[in-house]
Amino acid sequence: MILPIRRALLSVSDKDGLPELAKGLVALGVQLISTGGTAALLRSLGLDVTEVSELTAFPEMLDGRVKTLHPKVHAGLLARKNSPEHMASLQAEGIQTIDLLVVNLYPFEQTIANKDCSLEDAIEQIDIGGPAMLRSAAKNWQSVAVVTHASQYQHVLSSMLLAKTEHDCAGLSDSQRFELAVSAFERVSEYDIAISQFLSTRKPSQEASQSLSQESGFPARWTQSFIKLQDLRYGENPHQTAALYRESMPAPGSLVTAQQMQGKELSFNNLADADAAWACVRSFTAPTCVIVKHANPCGVASADDCHDAYAKAFACDPTSAFGGIIAFNHELDERTALAVSQQFLEVLIAPAYSPKALEVLAAKANMRVLAIDCRAIASHPTGSPDATSDWDIKRIGSGLLIQSADRHDLHTKDLRIVTKRKPSAQQLADLSFAWRVAKFVKSNAIVFCKDQQSLGIGAGQMSRLDSARIASIKSEAAKLSLVGSVVASDAFFPFRDGLDVVIDAGASAVIQPGGSLRDQEVIQAADERDIAMVFTGVRHFRH
Repeated sequence: MILPIRRALLSVSDKDGLPELAKGLVALGVQLISTGGTAALLRSLGLDVTEVSELTAFPEMLDGRVKTLHPKVHAGLLARKNSPEHMASLQAEGIQTIDLLVVNLYPFEQTIANKDCSLEDAIEQIDIGGPAMLRSAAKNWQSVAVVTHASQYQHVLSSMLLAKTEHDCAGLSDSQRFELAVSAFERVSEYDIAISQFLSTRKPSQEASQSLSQESGFPARWTQSFIKLQDLRYGENPHQTAALYRESMPAPGSLVTAQQMQGKELSFNNLADADAAWACVRSFTAPTCVIVKHANPCGVASADDCHDAYAKAFACDPTSAFGGIIAFNHELDERTALAVSQQFLEVLIAPAYSPKALEVLAAKANMRVLAIDCRAIASHPTGSPDATSDWDIKRIGSGLLIQSADRHDLHTKDLRIVTKRKPSAQQLADLSFAWRVAKFVKSNAIVFCKDQQSLGIGAGQMSRLDSARIASIKSEAAKLSLVGSVVASDAFFPFRDGLDVVIDAGASAVIQPGGSLRDQEVIQAADERDIAMVFTGVRHFRH
């Protein structure tokens, strides 16, 4: 059934798209009702509009805190048009129905994203009338259409125009109104979650009631809102179902903001591995290539350009690179595209692609090619190049483990040289590179590197000793010499045996957190073997 739309109430804080919507509604014969700022904009466009204060015969008051909280608004939204009793009640009180509500809420989420946000700033951006109207209209979806996002404007106008053409009645169908109502309830829920989580982690400062200080940073109740992007063919295994969701306000440059340029549909495992590759590669500034297989880097290298970075990364473990995920942190050119297209890979990721590179890749129709615009990363509140989310969340049986994201960035001044031999400038550069790679390798992690290239990676073993052995075996299989290399260990060496393994393989310097009860034994072993060792004081477990 098509619901005729004759009267619309428009009250928006975000005016994007409003002129086009309002003009389109008027062209369809819809009468406009609006509030202060929105009404002023509509009048400036030459449109006739009735202000809510005229409708209610009651002025806006309390700095705009009270304007739509009135029976003539809510009765107009809540009255069921198929109920004679409701219609009679409206007629008795001289109230007209409202057929379409267009509301987007005060920008609370954008306001609290500002690190200088005060308590007063946050409180004043808590919308009261907006959510109340949205709930009224959405509850009464059989009689009212409700619009909450500018992205819905054009579809609503197009649908109304089609209805007028086919049914001589500008309106929306039952299914369209229901879908809009669900979206409205989702928006209100998302909004309330943002408010409760922000306020429950903070308290007014004793010195100034208008400022905020953060307490633990963890809200008393953890609730998040995610938007479904798509169903996936299956989960980790074919017998599992799966879907992809994103946060309502995803961090800039994060995987869910990617544009798929070509290729088959992304799978559950593709997405998990792609996220691991992208998180690693975006933490480097020089042209870098990261190849990931089963969530672990199997090759990482930096160079003067993407082509050379790829060649070095691939050389680390060509066997594991087969069917892997490849990520770059700089625009991909034709030469590099030609090189990567010679191997079988599942997903290719880069911030951008040259037109010639896309032509080359088009020949591999099944290759999934993603472009992730990371220019906005610098504007992220953390200012970190690898910032994707404030939180790291893991699901456990009937619960969640929540921690702050691991964004520790190593600086040379943070290192403590604990051996008689001091690392050279070149070794320090390689140690820093190896340490950054190790941060993205599953624990226990051992990473051999030299000249900004990974040479052997041992990942995810129950014993650090086994990780050290596997890393050296990997390099031997790839025919890469470890003589003069450096090694990063994501956590301390509990005994000297693991250290002896990497030294025997050719390592000349080691970087590790330190903190073991046997640190002195390990330091003594390093001195005996005449290598340099530095402690970071920071562990990078990744489970």
